[in-house]
Amino acid sequence: MAQTLRSTQDYRALDVAHHVHPFTDQKALAGKGVRVITRAEGAYVWDSDGNKILDGMAGLWCVNVGYGRKELVDAATQQLQTLPYYNSFFQTATPSQIELGKVLAEVTPAGLKHFFYTNSGSEANDTVIRLARHYWRVKGKPTKRTFIARTLGYHGSTLAAVSLGGMAHMHALDGELLPGFVQIPHHHYYTQGGGLSLEEYGLKAARLLEDKILELGADNVAAFIGEPVMGAGGVYDPPPGYWAEIQRICRKYEVLVVADEVICGFGRTGQWFGSQTYGIDPDLMPMAKGLSSGYLPIAGVAIHDRIWKEINEGGALAHGYTYSGHPASCAVAIANIQLLRAEGLVERTRDEIAPYFRKSLQELASHPIVGEIRGVGLIAAIQLVKDKQSREIFTAQDDAANFCRDTAANHGLIMRAVYQAMVLSPPLIITRAQVDELIEKARKALDETAKKFGLG
Repeated sequence: MAQTLRSTQDYRALDVAHHVHPFTDQKALAGKGVRVITRAEGAYVWDSDGNKILDGMAGLWCVNVGYGRKELVDAATQQLQTLPYYNSFFQTATPSQIELGKVLAEVTPAGLKHFFYTNSGSEANDTVIRLARHYWRVKGKPTKRTFIARTLGYHGSTLAAVSLGGMAHMHALDGELLPGFVQIPHHHYYTQGGGLSLEEYGLKAARLLEDKILELGADNVAAFIGEPVMGAGGVYDPPPGYWAEIQRICRKYEVLVVADEVICGFGRTGQWFGSQTYGIDPDLMPMAKGLSSGYLPIAGVAIHDRIWKEINEGGALAHGYTYSGHPASCAVAIANIQLLRAEGLVERTRDEIAPYFRKSLQELASHPIVGEIRGVGLIAAIQLVKDKQSREIFTAQDDAANFCRDTAANHGLIMRAVYQAMVLSPPLIITRAQVDELIEKARKALDETAKKFGLG
């Protein structure tokens, strides 16, 4: 049946009547009116009023190969026509599940050869929690249960994943979280460097992990989890030496290393995975988003051989989901990885478009309300500040980032507002001309934001 086409006004009324949005003040949105996205092609989306908008966020960090890729649509269609669904609970598997494992083993970091499929990054991190605790029980160390993460770390929005992550506003929604999860401060040299060199600060930030392990007792700590580049908390790329020191500490105290690649994976940092960009050797590696470029829901956990060896001796794994390894999602993921390979999009990101993107972003560094530009590859944040000299950041009450976000959208650019920073994560297929367009529209939004606060 063809989709019913309605006016924007009608869509908005129905949205208010029935649709509950994630991470949204529903009452405020109802008064403002939702933007209805109706179609997309390449790096652009169109709304129900016909406005063409450059998608600087690749959906939600995920549409790496761009919109409208027929290869992915055809892969889904063929699989749905052949075998729309079957589970993997009853000692069964489907060809696309099996083939995807082979393909993933070819592109993931060395030693990651076994994969447990889930439907979202949140479910992947729930799985990480259970796998890590199961691993230590099999190893005869059942007290090693606590996970250490970082403030502003984002690992999903199920109750377990929220407890794992370090987002205070998400914690507040629940009031009381699950036990066994603690956070250490996140790294951000711009606000925390305090006169140290980048290298000195990197070691200082990493050694907070050792302090926490000693406080808790190493026999109680199961794993440290971190995004190679912290994404949803505001895009914080690690200082030099940070990850090497994190790994040294984890190996010293027998703590598993979990690299959350949900955002960084599949080319965004200029390598297939952020772990390769920063020399991380993960024991467990959750992934999602870029796995299918967002065309169908799929996620998973890569398990290193040294961990799998123990888990494999631990008997039945009492864990799974109805849609784990959904045949159509697996088929799309395979086609997506084939596209990334065939078009050399990871290499193009590393060698061509990401360097141009980062050089172009620096044109905004001198803007009166831009404090710093951070990130790596095709993931970036533009920090908004009231005063460049003192590094005074806008407050939540100022709401400068949301104003800048809305202004950018009105100019035809999607940016995300996160903790008074503007976040960008464009598709890997973005062109130089589109990067130029992005910079031009971002500058207009920054100019209008500065004017609003009398800083232009």
